[in-house]
Order: sequence, then C-alpha cells, then structure tokens
Amino acid sequence: MARRLVSSGSSFEKLAGYSRAVVDGEWIFVSGTTGFDYSRMAISKGVAAQTEQCFRNIAAALEKAGGSLADVARVRIFLASRKDFATVAPIVGKHFAKIRPANTTLVTGFVDPRMKIEIEVTAKRAKGKR
Repeated sequence: MARRLVSSGSSFEKLAGYSRAVVDGEWIFVSGTTGFDYSRMAISKGVAAQTEQCFRNIAAALEKAGGSLADVARVRIFLASRKDFATVAPIVGKHFAKIRPANTTLVTGFVDPRMKIEIEVTAKRAKGKR
C-alpha cells in the first residue's frame, strides 16, 4: 500500500509542510494535535476543553485514515503546565481506559501561548480496515 497523507484543512499544515496524519501500510501516524477547533479556528481557554477538542480532532483524522481511537497503540501528551496533569489525566483515561496505549507525558512550551495541550498518536489499523 502506498503512503497516504490525511489533511484536516488547517492552514498550519501548508505553512509548516506537514500532514495531520500519514497512513503507511497498517500504521497511522497522527501529528501533534492541539485543542484548536479547526472549523472555527478558535481555541478554548481551559485545558479540559482543549483536551476534549484534541480528541475530537484526533478521532476525525483517524477516521479519515481508516482507523479509530480504539486502534491507538502509542500516545504522547505535551502539557504547558504540570499543574494541568490532574485535569488532563482523567480525560485521557476516559478515552483510553479499555485500550491502554503506551503513554509518555511531557511538560513543554508551545508556539502559541493559548495552547495548553498537544497530543500525538500512533495507531495500527485493525484487519479489514485497510
């Protein structure tokens, strides 16, 4: 299977030369995804709302790529503040409690000070979804 690029339509993708997701065989690699609502190009102020939007954005990218959150094998979470971990962890747990992917969580800075979280995932499509 040839490599396939998936776009969310965000202007950031063209500007920075990346894809929202890349499908390579049975694997789906979803780029770091923030809490921006790309349809409105707006971002909520709270980390909980941004985290939920991250998951909506990731789920949409996975769906376009022929996968779902249930296919996630690896997640990396980047937080602007370690204080936000207590808020974010239960939300991540809600989405991944049954599949329990490998997880790394880091505290870092972002290019836009409104961003409080960024999440990237790697998924392996189930047989029959290829």
